Amino acid sequence: MQAFTQDVKYALRMIVKAPGYAAITILTLALGIGANTTIFSWINGSLLNPVPGIANQGEVVALSLSPDATSPFPFTYPDFEALRNGQQSFVGLTSANVAPMSLTGTGQPKRLWGMITSASYFDVLGVKPIRGRTFLPEEDAAPGGAPVVVISYRLWQTQFAGREDVVGQTMDLNEHRYTIIGVTPAVFQGSQTGVRVDLFVPVMMQSLLMPQGDLIHDHHYFWLFVFGRLKPGVTLERAQGEMTLRLKPEVAAYPDEHRGHDQVTVYPLWRSPFGANLFFSTLLPMLMTISGFVLLLACANVANLMLVRNIARRREMAVRMSLGASRWRLVRQLLVESIVLAFAGGAIAMLMTIWTSGAMTRFVPQMDFPFYLSIEADRTVLTAAFVFSLITGIVFGILPALRASSEAPGGVLKEAAHNASGGSGQARLTSALAVAQVSLSLLLLVCAGLFIRSLVNAEQIDPGFDSHNVLMASYDLFGAGYTEPRGIQFDRELLTRLQALPGVQSVMLTSRTPLTFAGGGSTSVKPEGFVPPPNVSMETQVAIVSPKYFATLQLPLVSGRDFTDRDGKESQRVMIVNQTFAERYWPGQEPIGKQVISDLTNESFTVVGIARNAKYNQLNEAPIPFVYLPLYQVYRAGMTIDARVAGNPLTLATSVQQAVHELNPDVVVFDVTTLDLRRQLSTIGVRIGGTFVGAFGVLALVLAAIGVYGVTSYTTNQRTHEIGIRVALGASRADVLRLVLGRGILLTLLGLVLGLGLSFGVTRFLKALLLGVSSTDLVTFAGVALLLGAVVLVACFIPARRATRVEPVQALKYE
Repeated sequence: MQAFTQDVKYALRMIVKAPGYAAITILTLALGIGANTTIFSWINGSLLNPVPGIANQGEVVALSLSPDATSPFPFTYPDFEALRNGQQSFVGLTSANVAPMSLTGTGQPKRLWGMITSASYFDVLGVKPIRGRTFLPEEDAAPGGAPVVVISYRLWQTQFAGREDVVGQTMDLNEHRYTIIGVTPAVFQGSQTGVRVDLFVPVMMQSLLMPQGDLIHDHHYFWLFVFGRLKPGVTLERAQGEMTLRLKPEVAAYPDEHRGHDQVTVYPLWRSPFGANLFFSTLLPMLMTISGFVLLLACANVANLMLVRNIARRREMAVRMSLGASRWRLVRQLLVESIVLAFAGGAIAMLMTIWTSGAMTRFVPQMDFPFYLSIEADRTVLTAAFVFSLITGIVFGILPALRASSEAPGGVLKEAAHNASGGSGQARLTSALAVAQVSLSLLLLVCAGLFIRSLVNAEQIDPGFDSHNVLMASYDLFGAGYTEPRGIQFDRELLTRLQALPGVQSVMLTSRTPLTFAGGGSTSVKPEGFVPPPNVSMETQVAIVSPKYFATLQLPLVSGRDFTDRDGKESQRVMIVNQTFAERYWPGQEPIGKQVISDLTNESFTVVGIARNAKYNQLNEAPIPFVYLPLYQVYRAGMTIDARVAGNPLTLATSVQQAVHELNPDVVVFDVTTLDLRRQLSTIGVRIGGTFVGAFGVLALVLAAIGVYGVTSYTTNQRTHEIGIRVALGASRADVLRLVLGRGILLTLLGLVLGLGLSFGVTRFLKALLLGVSSTDLVTFAGVALLLGAVVLVACFIPARRATRVEPVQALKYE
């Protein structure tokens, strides 16, 4: 320990003696380590700890009725009962779904987000209340028989001022009274990553909280997310097999509903397809990999700096070895210096991470939806920073240490002090590191270029509709106690009032606006004359819309007509489908007049219009079938107002809210925003990637230029005597320029070739995150290679030009 302390003190003295070198090294390492600790803080807050507050997260899994995590499928309540009753793979199974609720009875109604859960929810997740209790098994017994609620710590503090007697108090949700029985820990926000909820209500109260009616006995409405805690020793595959087997009776009894969804897939919680995990499990590992390349680049740059600096210390090393120091002793000393520098960089990186750890959430546009991530620079991130710093110090320090301690002391001491150049071996090593810097820089710049092009494409991709100048505002009549007839009348009167507002060009109501991740759901369809292949799902995405939907979004109809006010309960059932739907189910036929049965009402709808294809979920999605149903025939209590206006849409927000409250002041208006802002949700991935990978690319460009400049300067200084002789023998300045610049060009070309090969191998993993650009886009590859080559060659030109000014007499005195 004493020897180690001496090494640290000596390292600090040597660092103080070279403040410029130390500052550059520490800053370079801080940027490299900081990039990694920032991304790791995001991984820690989302993937390593996807649901804060639950016990032993590695035992908890999520279940889906789809083998594809990118298109997860939930369960019906009878499905859940079939899986739960008698199962052997889990300590327990539970189900839940997020739902908005209206807090009433306190004056102005307030919109809250809650979870409808089975009684085993808290027991399966291992969450203990800090006040009161959670649900009892008997509260899963009968529909409507459990008017109790568990509230979050946050709601306890904000709505009930942290009162000690909160348990036993009552609150009104959707105009029905519930008794508060417990309070969850502050850290627990619900079981879906990225979503914060404040209320937990037994599933048996579902019909009072959701407008779809009784879903407890419904075999075709898929709405529940299922979680389980595995028994010790049970694998995902075994649990998956048992659950699929247990589902078979439901599949046999209801084959149409389960077409294409007859097998259960079990995912670890960090890859749960229901929540933000799906997005993070793709984006964050990619960003972590890229930040790892940034750190490797920083290590290569610092290693080159150390190699050059160690030249000046060759005589020091030789003297110490002559006095009896072993090679290991010198390697240890140099490694301690490297690690001290790395820890200094790591300390600065940790300070950076405290500021940047929350940067990801700033990419989410402001909205009413309770998006929440617990991302912070906690002890786990601090430990990661320590490990990154230690590994970094060893990685960039080992080669210079081995190189500096490998030379025979006698030969070094015989050299003149001013000729301590390090020899050809040193030059080869620095050149190899320079090539590595160029290749890594090219990879990072290519990734940055692809993301930046994606970001540009995101603004240029035609989504099929016009998102500009559209105001959005949502309301829910179910929480205010409206029946279907009263709700339809409310919608009709509201549209009349909104259309009369100054500045409103067109207005409509919809259950779903494209690219906004708003609800809308799907429907299983039976198109006239189409026989579905075995086990192919007929589930089709749907929007319930009022008249003027297509005019308001400027989404054109390619044939047929729009919905009208006359398309009501007493008229023929009608439907509008998109082009892909028509081409898939009636190729070469006239779609207008065809019949489609929808399981939303189990009625037959006549196709009266064909809409142009649009982007419904993501900007990079392939065309998918889509259907539109008229609001006055297929009623929905929760709707979104879309109003196309002249000028800034937000200036009309107050007038829209007043129009709703004039009809009923108890109806909650929420999520008032613009369609342009909501469209940004579909570009979160490329915006995060473009920002951070772009920054990594700029850093890589600078480090590569500095690295090649340093190597060229070093080798040029080594050849000063040779250059003097050449000039004395008649070599021109152009000859000297070609001589010196040639080495820089060779290193650059080698680096570019290796970097292109590395980039072609790595960028294919970015495919799912890119918009409108191939992961091997030749324009990006060529452009980045030319840019990097030009910058690096400029860096080479500076020492090359300086070499042309060498005077032969002074050069010959160099020896």
